[in-house]
Amino acid sequence: MTTTTDLPAIQYTVWPADLHGHRYQVKLHIANPDPEGQVLQMPAWIPGSYLIRDFSKHIESIEAHSVQTKKKLPLERINNDQWCLPKVSGAIEVLTTIYAYDPSVRAAFLDTERAFFNASSLCLEVKGQSDLPCSLAIAPPKTEFAAHWSIQTTLRSVKTDTQGFGFYLAQNYADLLDHPVAMGEFQLIDWVSNGTPHSMAIQGCIHPIDAKRLVQDLQAICNCTINLFEPKTKQAPFARYLFLVNAVLNGYGGLEHRNSTALLCRRDQIPQQDVPLDETSYREFLGLCSHEYFHAWLVKRIQAKVFQPYDLSQRNHTRLLWLFEGFTSYYDDLQLFRSKRIDLNLYLGLVANNWNAILRGPGRNKQSLADSSFDAWTKYYQADENTPNAVVSYYGKGALLALGLDLQIRAFSKNQKSLDDLMRLIWKKHGVTLEGIAENGLDELIIEAIGTEFSKTWSEMKSRYIFGTEDIPIQKWIASKLVSVRPKTTSKLEKIKLQLGMRHTDVNGWLKVTHVLDGGAAQLAGLAPGDILASINGQRITGARLDKVLGGLAEGENIHFCFYRDDLEHERIASLSPHQAPTQYELSANVVNT
Repeated sequence: MTTTTDLPAIQYTVWPADLHGHRYQVKLHIANPDPEGQVLQMPAWIPGSYLIRDFSKHIESIEAHSVQTKKKLPLERINNDQWCLPKVSGAIEVLTTIYAYDPSVRAAFLDTERAFFNASSLCLEVKGQSDLPCSLAIAPPKTEFAAHWSIQTTLRSVKTDTQGFGFYLAQNYADLLDHPVAMGEFQLIDWVSNGTPHSMAIQGCIHPIDAKRLVQDLQAICNCTINLFEPKTKQAPFARYLFLVNAVLNGYGGLEHRNSTALLCRRDQIPQQDVPLDETSYREFLGLCSHEYFHAWLVKRIQAKVFQPYDLSQRNHTRLLWLFEGFTSYYDDLQLFRSKRIDLNLYLGLVANNWNAILRGPGRNKQSLADSSFDAWTKYYQADENTPNAVVSYYGKGALLALGLDLQIRAFSKNQKSLDDLMRLIWKKHGVTLEGIAENGLDELIIEAIGTEFSKTWSEMKSRYIFGTEDIPIQKWIASKLVSVRPKTTSKLEKIKLQLGMRHTDVNGWLKVTHVLDGGAAQLAGLAPGDILASINGQRITGARLDKVLGGLAEGENIHFCFYRDDLEHERIASLSPHQAPTQYELSANVVNT
């Protein structure tokens, strides 16, 4: 039985208090506040998502009182995220009311159907005591809507009821933040990968899920990833792992945690009984699962040194996100292939799609991978109409770099070594030990894993493709009897669209320009983001008619645009030219006679 004397000095209690108003109430009990004035702080961001989100903006009310005297204590506001208590002796309690209606995986959500939270959105940090153990008590909602709710989390339970409500313990504040909590009604599946229990808790699906297929596919992917990092012991670095899935009408994303992940996907991406399944959409979901699961090794245990510890009050910069996110993006689909969830041709198609997407972005010529990583806070995570012209994705190009490095290692070692050997060394040196990687720490690891003779190749790759902006020449490095690379065969319509260099959306039957790419015919004509395109060569343009009109154009033909900007009509002329279209490639598997 748990008593008050068993509880740690820092205690949080969370009530889903107002399901209709989307409000949590959170009580923070501090047994030994700083006698000189305890400072409290709400995180400004959550690890794994590099954007200042100012979670404190959702605090509607905050008050403090002395546990002994019951008197209310004044709270001095230091800045947007911090409060200071007066000099007191004895335990104090702080009560906050927090609005929670963010359906993403990064914050907190509450309504009559489900509840979800990351503690970084609800729980104030007790400055100076964040290394101490803390408890989290979760109370059930007092409403008929939640009569059948249960809790899913990887926090260590101490005293909970059959539905999971009750007391949990965390090693410290950082540990508390690394275990998201989901409440509601779930469809659950369980499996064991290499002796380690795994679960997936799914909310939002209307029909019964196809548990058999999900278990078969997820078990294969998890087995494959564990074996990659620990081919001898085949042991996972956690005692159990949980996938928390929220299936919605439209949505996609994930956030990694130490022993779990929170995923957002469309309902039609989940296999359900007696419901037709789009295999491409399901493959995307498996890729998401593979990506976030891989992060349990690369990001949650193998970390940048500058992230140890995270400073959640401000931006934490690293030039290594191409490693943490890019290499993970390379392996997420590769693990689908290795686990036999997809065949070689499908895998090569995914690689080519990413490669071509990078080549279509003019920003790759301006921003390096190192700068893309460093500027993630202000550029990648705050995309605008000019992002394709100014930014390169450290996910996409980072995955290409991983592929290129893998190919170079294989060529150098005559297929005796691969990127897998480097990843296992990184895991041994920095994952098992939890020692962070310095900004230039990969240099020594590559030499140790591959050999000193490879250092010249690596130095050139760094200069050209990480700190420089050159295109990674995958087409030159692929030397395999199994794979062919060639310029992509594109239709007339595809060529025209590439030459046009324009992205758009439909708005009330009109075509609205969202992005205009550098060097394309649309930019040369003077089109700009926000313009409403009325006609091309005298023909009315809508989203439904665009392909038909563009398909009727000839190469070199002048294009007459009529569009509206700020409700004023404009007319411009430009011509299509082959040099406006970026090179695109296709990869295919060769048939090998045996």
